[in-house]
Amino acid sequence: MNKVAIVVLSGGLDSTTCAYIAKNKGFDIVALHFNYGQKTLNKELETFRAICDVLDIETKKRYEIDLPFFTKIGCSALTDKDIDVPIDGLDDNIPITYVPFRNGIFLSIATALAIKYNSFDIFIGVVSEDGSGYPDCTKEFIKNQQNCINEGANTKHHITIQTPLIDKTKEQIVHIAKDLSVAISKTWSCYKDEFEACGVCDSCRLRLHGFKKAGFKDEIKYKATDI
Repeated sequence: MNKVAIVVLSGGLDSTTCAYIAKNKGFDIVALHFNYGQKTLNKELETFRAICDVLDIETKKRYEIDLPFFTKIGCSALTDKDIDVPIDGLDDNIPITYVPFRNGIFLSIATALAIKYNSFDIFIGVVSEDGSGYPDCTKEFIKNQQNCINEGANTKHHITIQTPLIDKTKEQIVHIAKDLSVAISKTWSCYKDEFEACGVCDSCRLRLHGFKKAGFKDEIKYKATDI
């Protein structure tokens, strides 16, 4: 039997590239997607399903988990309808797009699946550069989270959280995606819009900047861009 990896897959460039890395390493993928009230929920779900098709992930190993409580918590531009997604670029503060402890919650649920499938590996496409101050996208957070989930799993089942992109720049991720023949045209990174990427939110800016520095043209359409 192939070794199994639980892959947290939003359908963005980073998580999709992470899924390709896992497959390239010989893992049998269990794909995990979250609908948490984000403003691009429908597009991300469509993208998740498309990427699963491309990677030939079995239907029974595709998990779409609803987490509606994030909208009740609010306080993030991704989940609170009263907060606009910023389009003025990044600053030195934690962005208003930070969803409180989202990755911690995602990884906890991924751990439950890892126990079910007797998997010792969870892949998540966190990127320090992408975090731009997100406290749950750092090496320290991942290390501590790994210790925490193993305390709550069992002593015979040590799980490793794989973060192959955490130290990469967006430029480097684009190169990795190209080398792995990632279905870039099927990925979605925009925080704001679902039909055409806005081109001006933080996530679009980081993605466009990465493609520009890597010397490639992005394969998705944008409404506008100043990069």
